[in-house]
Formats: sequence, C-alpha cells, structure tokens
Amino acid sequence: MLDRLLECDIAFDAISGASAGAVNAVLLASGMLEGPADAKARLGRFWKKMSDSAAFLPATSLATAAMGAGFGALTRALSPYQFNPFDLNPLRQALGAEVDFERLRRQSKVKLLIAATRVRDGQLHIFGNSELCVETVLASACLPLVHHTIEIEGEPYWDGGYVANPPLIPLVQASDAANLLVVQVTPDKSERPPTTPREILKRLDQIHFNATLNAEIEALKVGMGLRATPKLRRLRIDRISAQDEFEGLADENATNLGWSFLERLREAGRHAAETWIAQPAA
Repeated sequence: MLDRLLECDIAFDAISGASAGAVNAVLLASGMLEGPADAKARLGRFWKKMSDSAAFLPATSLATAAMGAGFGALTRALSPYQFNPFDLNPLRQALGAEVDFERLRRQSKVKLLIAATRVRDGQLHIFGNSELCVETVLASACLPLVHHTIEIEGEPYWDGGYVANPPLIPLVQASDAANLLVVQVTPDKSERPPTTPREILKRLDQIHFNATLNAEIEALKVGMGLRATPKLRRLRIDRISAQDEFEGLADENATNLGWSFLERLREAGRHAAETWIAQPAA
C-alpha cells in the first residue's frame, strides 16, 4: 500500500500503527524527511534486510521453531527467556541502521501514534513523536511468547495489537485530515472451521487482533452518524483488507519473512492502493 501511495501526490498528516504497522509508520516518516522516494526505498531496503536475517537463522534453532509454530506446543513449553536467553532480535539492529530517531523526533511533520500494551494493567499506551526510539517500536511489536518483554522507564510493554490494531479514535483526534484509510493486515474471515489445535489458536489470534479494530470503526461510524463534531461530520473512512487482495492469506504463517512471500504481499498491496486511488472522491 505505502509503496504505491508514495508515488502519488498524497500527504500523510498522521499515522497510527501497532506491531509491523508501527515499524512501517516509523520507516515511512523517517524517509519522508528526505522525500517520498527515500521513504519508498527505505521501506523496501528494511524488509529485504529482515528477510535476509531470517534466512540466516538456523532452521533447527528453538527460536526459529517457535516463530514457525506460532503459539504452538513449543511456545507453551518454553518462554523466550529460555529459547532466546540473550534476547537476540534482528529487528533492533535493522531499525537502528535505517532510522535516525533523534532527527525523527526533531523534524518529522508526520504525527506518529505508536501503540503498545501496558503489561501492568492491560491498557493502551501510545508513544508520540517526542518519545520515539528503537525501544518504543520494539515495545509495539513485542509478542510475549516470542520476544523478551520491553521495558521503558521501568514499565513493561507488549505488542500494541492486543489492545488497538491500530488505534483509530486517537488518530482521528490527532489528525486534521478528512480521510482515514485503514489498512487491515490481519485476516478477518476463515473459509472453513479450524479443526487442529494450531488452526484453532491461529483463528483465535485473528479474531482477537481484529476485535479492537472493528470496535473502533463502529464507534467512529456512530459518532459520524450523530455528527457530534465538525471533524466527524467531514470524516471519510476507507477500509482495505489485505485478505481481499491476497488469496489464502488466512492460511499463511504470520512470521513468514521469505522474500518471495513479501514481494507477493507488496504487489497485492500496490493493487489494492491502485483500486483505492481510482475511486471517485466523496
């Protein structure tokens, strides 16, 4: 989606994201300090590095097996503190290499809302531009059965998708734009009932990660219907689902970083963006 939108005359006022969405938001905003071409190149370069890093992980390592198994038997039997005691995370190095966080905090004109789940009370915490650093992005992408918990100023955080995937109401409040484009990456439909333990757990994850998104969209639609504020009166919400563009996405492994798979996702996203761009203005 972003790859295609960066080729258009479209301004990004504010971006919210959780997990991989938070990573993409930071990469885009960092690249936009130089211009759309740099943002486009930075996104492609970063995910190629992540794919290459995954390719070099030993196929028999416990960490790799846990990633491939999702939340299966191995991740229930061992914590990341056991199968990854040194907290090796290629995402940390790749982000540090691609993003000048000090410059991003000072100069970015794009408002960023990076979602994380506060472990202590299960509440949403949003990191804004002034708080951006490698650790805040890692907090947003911290799956607790795969990664070590991220602590920031003594507060532990997990993946933001558990409570906002991504946060929409705070995004509308922070933005002056009249158009809200929601890119839904997590599949929301299942073609057949899951029957194996792994399929059931995967489907539960999909339902969980979409629940907050659906609730926030419905809340915004109610507000728009009531026309409570001038901002809501002029708001247009567009929603694009990756599942509609990528056949079989619900059956794919969410941790797959194979380059051919990422290229297929990118092309599906470009097609979805093209369809959205071609829509008549409201």
